[in-house]
Amino acid sequence: MASLYVGDLHVDVTEALLYEKLSRIGVILSIRVCRDVMTSRSLGYACVNFQQLADAEHALDTMNFDLIKGQPMRIMWWQRDPSLRKSGVGNVFIKNLDRSIDNNVLYDIFSFFGNILSGKVVCDENGSKGYGFVHFETQEAAERAIVEMNGKLLKDQKVFVGHFKSRKEREAELAVRAKEFTNVYVKNFGQDVDDITLRDIFRTFGNTTSVRVMTDEHGSCRGFGFVGFARHEDAQKAVDQMNGKEFHGRTMYVSRAQKKVERQVELKRKFEQMKQDRISRNQGVNLYVKNLDDGIDDESLRREFQPFGVITSAKVMTQGGRSKGFGFVCFSSPDEAGKAVAEMNGRIVATKPLYVALAQRKEERQAYLTRQYIQRMSNARPPPNQVINPYQAAPSPAYFIAPVPQAQNRTPAYFPAPPPPICPGPRWATAELPAAMRNSSGSPPGRSSSQGPRGISVQRVAPQPPSPPAGSPLTPVVSSPPYKYATGIRSPSNHVQETQGVNFWPLPQASGHTPKPLTASMLAAALPLEQKQMLGECLFPLIQSTHPDLAGKITGMLLEIDNSELLHMLESPESLSSKVDEALAVLQAHQAKEVTRQGLLTSFKREPVSE
Repeated sequence: MASLYVGDLHVDVTEALLYEKLSRIGVILSIRVCRDVMTSRSLGYACVNFQQLADAEHALDTMNFDLIKGQPMRIMWWQRDPSLRKSGVGNVFIKNLDRSIDNNVLYDIFSFFGNILSGKVVCDENGSKGYGFVHFETQEAAERAIVEMNGKLLKDQKVFVGHFKSRKEREAELAVRAKEFTNVYVKNFGQDVDDITLRDIFRTFGNTTSVRVMTDEHGSCRGFGFVGFARHEDAQKAVDQMNGKEFHGRTMYVSRAQKKVERQVELKRKFEQMKQDRISRNQGVNLYVKNLDDGIDDESLRREFQPFGVITSAKVMTQGGRSKGFGFVCFSSPDEAGKAVAEMNGRIVATKPLYVALAQRKEERQAYLTRQYIQRMSNARPPPNQVINPYQAAPSPAYFIAPVPQAQNRTPAYFPAPPPPICPGPRWATAELPAAMRNSSGSPPGRSSSQGPRGISVQRVAPQPPSPPAGSPLTPVVSSPPYKYATGIRSPSNHVQETQGVNFWPLPQASGHTPKPLTASMLAAALPLEQKQMLGECLFPLIQSTHPDLAGKITGMLLEIDNSELLHMLESPESLSSKVDEALAVLQAHQAKEVTRQGLLTSFKREPVSE
């Protein structure tokens, strides 16, 4: 195998940079930087496959710890079996290293004891953190390194070299050590306390080995210190009796002394437990309320939801003293919360309809929005031969191709069902058609007379094909009628051959049509994909009456708003007019920007190029 693991990479390192760095060694078959599945962010390591094993060995020997984007890359053989890494066999931990010792120096020092698979000094933005790891090929080499190097001086510092221990093993050792502690941490005592005073306070509990009050650079007491006892029993007695006791008007805090890392782990575990308890306690009873009026405060929010049960908390989120438009209401039981969601969602409070739902954690909400986005993007891809924006006004007039009359005394030829119409008209408008273009039921040709109340399904009657010439009754002959395409069709020339014999219905206009009033119950009963369509059917005629040329664009812009607010706009002409004016202002600003950009491009092209 000629596969190398390249780790400790900067997040901006790409396959191209690695290829440029390593291709000087030999022929590279493939390079892959491993990335996160969701974010595509680099995980900090890559796999490099060389064509020749000798080239991989040369790269490992000469380019290990070379800098890429200011970070040394760590190269080792690619291990497909993770059990070798996780077992810890041959892995050595070194601490108390001098800050000047880097990866190369550590590698050179410990390579005397055997072949090294990997080695590194742990660093942060300030440099070395004083410890590192060396992974030997065999356990015997690791044992030799521990025997020879543990306690030795490296640049005037005595280093510790021992077996690597996993986090679980270290935590278990800390738990055992915590049960036998002898060092006590004391804080929150007065500024006049010194080492002698602190020793006198704790002398009654047993023999003390050390007492230290911590001071700043000026020698002033910092309010905390440490007391070391000879026996664990004496230290435990001091903690039990002195913790919470008053001294000179202050309540002292006395506990087992902990290292910084141990204290951070304990606090992190404690906060995570508190977070989980809060989440489980509020599961199903905490409501998220948005689209709040600016005048609603905590008390008003509580008053609106008070009839549905006992409210434990109600909070409107603010920023700089102003409402952010959303808040939370927490009930005492899930039944009360469910009743509040059913009754208050969509109800108009002050001037806006509320959106009420069960509150979600940030992680859950992001996962839900990601799934919704993926589903929406998969459904948003329009099928071929359809208009992209269903709310865009169609050109007038549209054309209808009448069926070719059948010759008398000819045997009819039968054709397969033609493809669906290329440009189905919007459902919200029904234009008046000439009498010659209507069937006996009064509906447009090809439209079923038994369609639903909103006319969702549209069926087309296939045109009567021409009869074959005399002498060949089974040979169909299709003539190419003079088709005319609407401008909304993309690339009509590509579909001329495949759409012969297809009826093109006239695109209906919205004039003279009064939309049926849309209610919240009707909207809730529809599918999510149909709700925006229903709202668009009601909004388009209202907008077209005032802005006929831009009705399609403005309708599409307004449909980005929540459905509850769109319902409010249908009921309030003032709100609709305000939103239409805002959308119109955005369109005009965009058009002005485009005009300015085109002018700059034109002037730039006309300027002579100086030599």
